[in-house]
Amino acid sequence: MPANVYECMFLIDTGKAAGDVTAVDRQVRGILEKNNAEVLVSRPWDERRLSYPVKKQKKGLYYLTYFSADGTSLPQIDHDCKLAEMILRQLVIRIEPKLVETMLSIAKGEHATALHNMHEEGSEESSGTGGAPAGGGEGKGDEDGGPRRGRRNEPRE
Repeated sequence: MPANVYECMFLIDTGKAAGDVTAVDRQVRGILEKNNAEVLVSRPWDERRLSYPVKKQKKGLYYLTYFSADGTSLPQIDHDCKLAEMILRQLVIRIEPKLVETMLSIAKGEHATALHNMHEEGSEESSGTGGAPAGGGEGKGDEDGGPRRGRRNEPRE
């Protein structure tokens, strides 16, 4: 049976990693190689504050890995990740065979992190209205963006 290519996003406890990305890489590679997976690309993606606490942690390091493995080894990889104290969570998805080369070339690119950060900065600039939709939310309020007041069937000027 041919091996599939998978993308795995690990959420790493920054307290246990203590900024040592090589220790994170060693742990992730160790788990994958122990389960007969071949690591194709592995790199830190982003460190950020979490939307909600995960295992009482408020910050985490997202670590992106692409690996090739037989599908039958995934339950054991999942089990080993749950036992690792450094890994808070992980998500594994199978990459469509026709997209493998594109995904790997983007992940290997030296500008991959810069592209990610540029996309983030662009989305923050476009939402400069504090999350309000462009156009002021037509039909939902008055000209200054506040809620419409008056009777329900009152015609709007």
